[in-house]
Amino acid sequence: MSSNPILLPVFSLIAWTLVIWIWMYATRIPAIIQSKMPMDPEAPRGSQMALLPANVRWKADNYDHLLEQPTLFYAAALGLVFLGVDSGFATGCAWAYVGLRVLHTLIQTLVNKIELRFFVFVLSTLPLFGMVYVGLTKTF
Repeated sequence: MSSNPILLPVFSLIAWTLVIWIWMYATRIPAIIQSKMPMDPEAPRGSQMALLPANVRWKADNYDHLLEQPTLFYAAALGLVFLGVDSGFATGCAWAYVGLRVLHTLIQTLVNKIELRFFVFVLSTLPLFGMVYVGLTKTF
């Protein structure tokens, strides 16, 4: 059985998400140690992390973002694989989505310019629409 080329961007975004997971803890744990922050299980969710420097929190925020809208990307891509779609357009959309999500990550984790980050987020949604369009036309 040959693999569908759309799976490479899927696994690439998963790998990128894992890189951000590592980066998140590689910055968060030293910041917690340096600040001598006690771990309080009774503290309201997020209140302790809010005490960390913003540039440390940005990595965790981005990790959360990589687990939100990309779930639609994964569903659409796997749906296209399931439908047997081997479309250069769909694969191009998948790669565009991944590339724009990586750019979104770099903006959020390094400078966190919200206007620019939002623009790239909106832009990244366009290839997702393209993938869904391909899936719908194949389904109906």
